[in-house]
Amino acid sequence: MKEKINLHSEQFLNELTEFLSIPSISSLSEYKSEVKRSAEWLAHALEKAGMENIEVIETTGHPIIYADWLHAEGKPTVLIYGHYDVQPADPLELWDSPPFEPVIKDEKIYARGATDDKGQLYIHVKAIDLLMKERGSLPVNVKFCIEGEEEVASPNLGPFISENKEKVAADAVLISDTSFIEKGQPAICTSLRGALALELEVETANTDLHSGSYGGGVPNAVHGLTELLASFHGDDGQVTVEQFYEGVPEPTEELRSEAAKIPFNEKSTKEALDLESFYGEKGFSFQERTGIRPTLEINGVSGGFAGEGLKTIVPGKAQAKISCRLVGDQDPDYIYKQIEQHVDKYKPQGCRVRLNQLITAKPVSLDSRHPILQKAADSFERVYKVRPLFPKEGGSIPIVEVFSRVLSAPVVLMGFGLPTENLHAPNEHFHIENFTKGIETVCDFLNEI
Repeated sequence: MKEKINLHSEQFLNELTEFLSIPSISSLSEYKSEVKRSAEWLAHALEKAGMENIEVIETTGHPIIYADWLHAEGKPTVLIYGHYDVQPADPLELWDSPPFEPVIKDEKIYARGATDDKGQLYIHVKAIDLLMKERGSLPVNVKFCIEGEEEVASPNLGPFISENKEKVAADAVLISDTSFIEKGQPAICTSLRGALALELEVETANTDLHSGSYGGGVPNAVHGLTELLASFHGDDGQVTVEQFYEGVPEPTEELRSEAAKIPFNEKSTKEALDLESFYGEKGFSFQERTGIRPTLEINGVSGGFAGEGLKTIVPGKAQAKISCRLVGDQDPDYIYKQIEQHVDKYKPQGCRVRLNQLITAKPVSLDSRHPILQKAADSFERVYKVRPLFPKEGGSIPIVEVFSRVLSAPVVLMGFGLPTENLHAPNEHFHIENFTKGIETVCDFLNEI
């Protein structure tokens, strides 16, 4: 199989380049037609790979793609999930090359979506393609369920799965949307934190006011907002929202030991990020803070005047974006209500406050001892000659919890990205070695099961 992959690698990369050239930005309405074009391109690629019953299913947002091949009688069924939508490319001036004009250099392909998730998703399309060409059939039954809304928290896929449970039923769900620990060290993620994202707006006067005429006599929206934001954390790094930690499990020695196995160099990480120190809950390591503990982060703040020069005003409005990562049995809707109560309790005098909930996702935990995950580990080891580790991922893939709960099927998070590949950032890229070895690993895994 390796020889066949190498033989076709130039063709595969040309196809991936074409796929990456489509600006399928799901969060910006002006790109809606491009997202649709990306879905249709991918549906055609699945057809060429030998998949059947291909559908581009319209939703109130962006399309879901379904396809299957169900002729392996008596064999397991694997549902392959991925997403073809991408993040916005801003800030464009920080890209070394245009984000939707893919460039190959230093054995990497640079483009928005290269590692998250078009490059990783296309591994599966080409694995199916090669297996079909090699034997005229597949070793297992395969279904694809691919969405164009992962980057906006999958609002339509969850209901689709619940309403089409039999259609997408499978013995295992296979996803490549995570990363290695580092180059050469594969990983199979065994937990994902849940998510809650919201907007907080503070308003005082109905307009910005002259700071000479009104300063010192009226409330300042930026002052009010920053005071509120500061109230969310204590000096010990803990979140101060009442009942925020309800449902958070006490970390067991086994869990802490598993987290400690993940290689981490504190000194080099600080140097790479130009940090003087780390931050977080006292009593927990960096790996624990970013993998098995909940967080509340301020993602962005706006208000008043921040342009060149000076504008002496008292701002009448200020906003912040906030996100939480959740673990264990934390419920995002419950946490949102607790934040509402906290904001109402601590809002400064003279401030009107509004909250708007944007994204929710429940945490998910997977058992690394499950036979299907161990078979995935065997495939990684055969191809990469290294046994994968089983990290706890700090990020969120909202739909994983839905697959696990609704289908009652094990989810295999067989990621091929690297933490250094700038996903969601300028100069996003994907290592070509992991693209080709990824195809080999997926082929091996499907044959193995």
